Amino acid sequence: MTRILRDIKSADEFDQVYDIMDASFPKTEHRPYEKQKKLLDNPAYRLFGVSRGAADADAAGSRIDAFAAVWEFEEFTYLEHFAVRPGLRSQGIGSAVLGNLQEIYDRPICLEVELPETEQAVHRIGFYKRNHYYFNDYTYEQPKLSEQYPAVPLRIMTSGRPISRQEFEKVRSILYRRVYGILT
Repeated sequence: MTRILRDIKSADEFDQVYDIMDASFPKTEHRPYEKQKKLLDNPAYRLFGVSRGAADADAAGSRIDAFAAVWEFEEFTYLEHFAVRPGLRSQGIGSAVLGNLQEIYDRPICLEVELPETEQAVHRIGFYKRNHYYFNDYTYEQPKLSEQYPAVPLRIMTSGRPISRQEFEKVRSILYRRVYGILT
């Protein structure tokens, strides 16, 4: 597979990513702009972009068509945010991004999904299942990302295989402590 992911470094590219994030996720599921941008200073956080159709897709300044925001931990990689620009969805870009991430990280990848209570959530879970992710039906709550919004009930999906209750507890503990700053 050809690698399509590249590191996002410039302010313009971050702004494009944030625009896609804001269009793709409810306000309860992403941080305000400045807090999100500050994560770029965290050595465990990495932001990848995808540019399609640009003359030089590796060049900074290209239009960002999709992105993946990950946290790199020793035990697993956490795919915190992942989205394709509206209008470019259902063209295989998302599956290619997930394939690239699996090539980059030689360890399990986990992510959060909404409960399968809406057509959109069921569709999203189905997409991840088609890409070899497993829905782990353990109760999980994403902590508040902003004081004005509540915590969000979600589920964890994992690449390769489902996880045991003990593995889930470890994943949740690491996410709460390292991503959300909550002591467990």
